[in-house]
Amino acid sequence: MQLKGLYAITDEILTPKESIINKTQIALQNGVKILQFRDKNSNDNEVLEICSKLKKLCDSYGALFVLDDRIDIARELGAGLHIGKDDIALIEARKNFDGIIGVSCYGDINRALEAQANGANYVAFGSFFRSPTKPHAGVVEFEVLSEAKEKINIPVCVIGGINIENIDKFNKFEPEMISIVSGIFDGDIAKNCANLLAKSPYLSQN
Repeated sequence: MQLKGLYAITDEILTPKESIINKTQIALQNGVKILQFRDKNSNDNEVLEICSKLKKLCDSYGALFVLDDRIDIARELGAGLHIGKDDIALIEARKNFDGIIGVSCYGDINRALEAQANGANYVAFGSFFRSPTKPHAGVVEFEVLSEAKEKINIPVCVIGGINIENIDKFNKFEPEMISIVSGIFDGDIAKNCANLLAKSPYLSQN
C-alpha cells in the first residue's frame, strides 16, 4: 500500500465514539488516504470494537488504517501501527509485528535514521506549528525536512497544527504524508479535505 497522501488522525473530542464512523467515512470519501485511530483512554475491548469497523471502512476505500500504540489490536486486525517515544520500542515491536510501522521522530534526524535502520516504514516529524490537540508539543524547524530529504530513504510524514492556512508551506519539501487532526475534523470535513488537497496538489499525484 502506498504511503502517500492526506493522513487523518482521530481525536476523542472531534471524533467521539458516537460519530467517528460517519466522520471518518466523509474524510475517506473526500481524499484521505491514511487514517490513524488515536485513543489513550478507552479499554482494549472498546478500541477493538471501533477499530474493527474502521478497518473495514478503510479497506473499502483502499486506505491504510493505523492504530496509535495498540500493537496487539493492530496485529489482530492486520492494521498499521504508529509509535512514539513513550510507546513500545521499535525493535521490540518488529519482533512479532510484520505490518506497517510509523515512528514519531519529533525534530530528531538521528531518531529517524535509527528508526529507518530498525525497520520503520515511515517516520513522522513535528509539531511544525502550535497544535490545538497537542498544545505542549515543541515546535520543529522546517530545516529538519531538508535534512530528512537528504538522509532518509523511507516516506516522511509531517504533523502538528497543520491547516488550510499553512499546509502549502510544505509544498517545496513534498513530504509523502501530511497528518492533520482538527484541520480535517473541525467543521465541514468534506470542504476541509478539498481545500487542503487543493493547496497541496502533489499529494494526489501518483
